[in-house]
Amino acid sequence: MKIKANGITINYQIDGAEGAPWLVFSNSLATSIAMWDEQAAALKNSFRVLRYDQRGHGGTEAPAGRYPFDTLLADAVALLDALGIKKAHFAGLSMGGATALGLAERHPERFHRIIVCDSPCRSTPQSSQQWEERIAIAQQQGIEALVESTVARWFPAETLAKNPPHVDKVRAMVRATPVNGFIGCAAALATHDYATAVATVKLPVLFLVGEKDGAAPAAMRKLHEQLNGSRFVELPGAGHISNMERPAEFTRAVRDFLAAG
Repeated sequence: MKIKANGITINYQIDGAEGAPWLVFSNSLATSIAMWDEQAAALKNSFRVLRYDQRGHGGTEAPAGRYPFDTLLADAVALLDALGIKKAHFAGLSMGGATALGLAERHPERFHRIIVCDSPCRSTPQSSQQWEERIAIAQQQGIEALVESTVARWFPAETLAKNPPHVDKVRAMVRATPVNGFIGCAAALATHDYATAVATVKLPVLFLVGEKDGAAPAAMRKLHEQLNGSRFVELPGAGHISNMERPAEFTRAVRDFLAAG
């Protein structure tokens, strides 16, 4: 389904019964709402699950140019407004995780509980340089040139050796990402910081991360330590796309956290 919000057409999907609490899922860079298939199937009996493709991804419009990260926050709020959703739980992974924490800081009145997955929620000089390098590759060679390097970064070597079906599903999502969308959102990831203000968040927050997601576990444990009352869960053996690597454990952590409210 599609709806106009914040000046673009946003693709979204809703599962679950009317009247159930709203739970929003926000995707990572170079994926789509399909990354949340297993969570939507598992949680739609308890929640009204809203998935949407972030700007420039999946079926959502992909304007040219660099996107400020605050525009991604504004997209999410405008989508809630367009659908008449006053308040929701919000979960996001990687780019979606930074979106989740940014929304908790800037629009706390719109959310009940926040789930930040596999995101340190800030760029560093090193990561900014890496994003600029990937932007240059996308501009010069197209998205195909980024598929295998992305998969190699996101999944542990032992997962890639087994080649489970979810790895090919991720490859297909990366391959289908519009170049404009990749460039726009990579630029947002190169210049964002929602980590510095984490201690100001007043909402309940779960930090959820794959054990083998590079530097993310240590960074997110630090976020958890800075935010009183937050929860931290590390999923053993999971890499960056932790919800697809350990779907049952990921969903259980989400369900347990939302049930605590």
